[in-house]
Amino acid sequence: TYNLSDELERHGFAISPTVVRGLLKELGYSLQSTRKRFEGKQSPDRNAQFEYIANATEEFQARGCPVISVDAKKKELVGNYANAGQEWQKIKNPIEVEAYDFINKELGKVTPYGTYDVTHNSGWVNVGTDSDTAQFAVHSIQRWWEELGESKYPDSREILIMADGGGSNGSRNRLWKKSLQEWANKEDLKIMVCHFPPGTSKWNKIEHRMFCHITRNWRGKPLTSHEVIINLIGSTKTNKGLTIGAGIDSQKYAKGIKVPDKEM
Repeated sequence: TYNLSDELERHGFAISPTVVRGLLKELGYSLQSTRKRFEGKQSPDRNAQFEYIANATEEFQARGCPVISVDAKKKELVGNYANAGQEWQKIKNPIEVEAYDFINKELGKVTPYGTYDVTHNSGWVNVGTDSDTAQFAVHSIQRWWEELGESKYPDSREILIMADGGGSNGSRNRLWKKSLQEWANKEDLKIMVCHFPPGTSKWNKIEHRMFCHITRNWRGKPLTSHEVIINLIGSTKTNKGLTIGAGIDSQKYAKGIKVPDKEM
């Protein structure tokens, strides 16, 4: 409004920013941010992939087998750093945090890898302190099975995993496939993996049924320690009965492991 007012004055019209604002509203304008909508070129098989995943989910649930949605949440700095969002505090008494997000070498970062049980509306978050690798992703699912899954599905030896197409559990990640096969052999499990098409990760159920509620629960709270992170994740609940377990994973995971053609 100030820019428009100045420009109009240069053309001989005396008008204040306030009047400009009123005229814009009369003309049907308002302040708006951009809206994410266009997803770029889409695969012609995209809808068929979604239908395939939906059918597989129904089949597994009908047999009483677990259907899980998995993903790694974004890495988080551990320490007294600003965390997005607002929380109730005494007036003029905000939590004071570091001015700059320089990493604390002792505390480092964490990668929360989540496993969400679609049928029971429950989940487990494996909070890793090392690299987000394929082996870490599989170990995270394995921890869910040991902590929650096996007791909820004592008679099932089949698991359906829904995952994004990229990252540590990507469709082309050879180490992910090898690590899953090793775990399946060890536990005598049959594992089916359905990857979502490119650019559709927001439809992965863990995103809008679990991760978003964790983010809401720890909004405005500095993640000062591993214990704080575990407590905030574990205390996340919803009116629809969501429950989440969590644990720290301090294992070291080597990066850059190659799986040759012969081994595949």
